[in-house]
Amino acid sequence: MTQKILIFFWAGLVTLRPVLAAAQPVERIHRVGILSGASDVPQFFEAFRQRLRELGHVEGKNIFFEHRYAAGDLSRLPEFTTQLINENVDAIVAVTIPAVQSARKATTTIPIIMHNIPDPVGVGLVDSLASPGGNITGTSSLGVDLSGKRLELLKEAVPKVARVAVLWNAGDRGMVLISEKIQAAAPPLAVNIRPLAVRDGQEIATALADMAKSRPDALFMIADRLTAIHLNQVLDLAVKLKLPSIFEDGVFVSAGGLMAYGADRAEMNRRTAGYVDKVLRGTPPRNLPVEQPMRFEFVVNLKTAKQIGLTIPPNVLARADKVIR
Repeated sequence: MTQKILIFFWAGLVTLRPVLAAAQPVERIHRVGILSGASDVPQFFEAFRQRLRELGHVEGKNIFFEHRYAAGDLSRLPEFTTQLINENVDAIVAVTIPAVQSARKATTTIPIIMHNIPDPVGVGLVDSLASPGGNITGTSSLGVDLSGKRLELLKEAVPKVARVAVLWNAGDRGMVLISEKIQAAAPPLAVNIRPLAVRDGQEIATALADMAKSRPDALFMIADRLTAIHLNQVLDLAVKLKLPSIFEDGVFVSAGGLMAYGADRAEMNRRTAGYVDKVLRGTPPRNLPVEQPMRFEFVVNLKTAKQIGLTIPPNVLARADKVIR
């Protein structure tokens, strides 16, 4: 009797096995677009991908990335955005303001995740940080608000600074807002700003020639897809003229700039990945407040200081989170 019962049990299990297998949920494979008006930034993508892996999204297994980089040629962004939409991506990570604007214009349904965008409210990308509205959310760099602090650090590191050349892309609303903040912060520091607004490579060449002629005391470069492409030219001139320089990201100091102060890059990369995880799991972007950085990094390059004959005051050096020797 027991043997018959076992036979019927196993026979039933074999019969049910296909039904049980069919009932198992199939893990969905997601596609995520990476859209930028600038060039590829491997440091961003590595940290971003690592965090997604920690959250259960493994590239090549359950998530695939479609990369589109305009490398400064913004006329290609609409084309790249259309390509991503045609690839049926589940979300678009937009790394520059023009990239966010292009994606926003092209779709109101695909979630758009901003990465490290300065003042997204002031630029007009979201309604507010707390309630972004629409299909856009992500991280803000506080690039505008921190600009005055960068000028203060420059003045502390080089007290004799009185004339600062500010190089920025006048075709980018976010960079314009940053430049205005710098100019507002200058008078209390007894600093005069020499604005060098540019819109293309030719105007950058003209701006660099202006610096060579006017000989300012220091350089403040507002980095974006245009100015970053010409970084080597800018740094070469700064060293030649022995100009202290300050930036918003340590990557520019690693390349030869003197100082940088800004949001902790690694933290922001990981937080952007967190947004991707949430929207892929079904949370609408409008329900996700825009996050601002909580950790900041002050980087000093002593090699560059030596090249331009500058001694960084000990009290300033002591505050650095990273010192390149």
